[in-house]
Amino acid sequence: MTLLEVLQSTTDYLQKRSIENPRLNAEQLLAHVLGRSRMELYLEFERPLGEMELAPLRELVKRRGQGEPLQHLLGTVEFCGLTFAIDKRAMVPRPETEELVELLKSQIPNSKFQILDVGTGSGVIALSLAAKFPEADIFAVDISEEALALSQENAVALGLSERVKFSKNDLLEKIAERFDLIVANLPYIGIQDRTTLSREVLHDPEAALFGGEAGNEVIRQLIEKAPFRLNPGGLLALEIGLNQGEALLELLRQKKYHDIELKRDYSGIPRFLLARYG
Repeated sequence: MTLLEVLQSTTDYLQKRSIENPRLNAEQLLAHVLGRSRMELYLEFERPLGEMELAPLRELVKRRGQGEPLQHLLGTVEFCGLTFAIDKRAMVPRPETEELVELLKSQIPNSKFQILDVGTGSGVIALSLAAKFPEADIFAVDISEEALALSQENAVALGLSERVKFSKNDLLEKIAERFDLIVANLPYIGIQDRTTLSREVLHDPEAALFGGEAGNEVIRQLIEKAPFRLNPGGLLALEIGLNQGEALLELLRQKKYHDIELKRDYSGIPRFLLARYG
């Protein structure tokens, strides 16, 4: 079979299994197996493919058809212009979280900010900010040892291992320092919403997905604890779930935060909460 024929048959296979963007998935898997860019595939459409190339592709395509995330199969994900390793140890970063990081870049007035990333997962937020602000003092915590191992591997691969201090922590439990910015993309899905999730999302660690019965319980805990670890006027920045904005806004008011903002993502969904304390 030629490369084009394999690409077409792979696209058909994935489409029949209800994979979103089947052609794009097929191109990325084929490019990964052949060690080519997607653009280079278009220059080799008539190239015949042998069994040595087809065998690993079949296995990856089968797994993708079963709902395994494309990022897990490729082993990497692009985030804010950087390439991160990703696997089942941490949640696959979402485009919305990239929006949060871009939003934060405009909120950091000086390069020597003290920053804490709570629930760092694969480390995408902390490491993206470390790359952007080389003089910032950045800490990153997670309750999962597996996620921390992955985030530290990413730090090494990106040459940022000296820039971020990683530690195992349940929210702010063992944190003694104070920060100008505490940012968190914590689990915010309600347990009762499990049946609404895609096959791909269900490959993420449960601890990174489910925030309790309602979904916002872990976020509420952080809102209550953050004032004790923020410098005066420090910023708390949160990514939140669907229909959680109003209740969390009210909690922030009750806890005496100020300059509270609820911002929408590019899809128009209220997704990010920003609030200052002190």
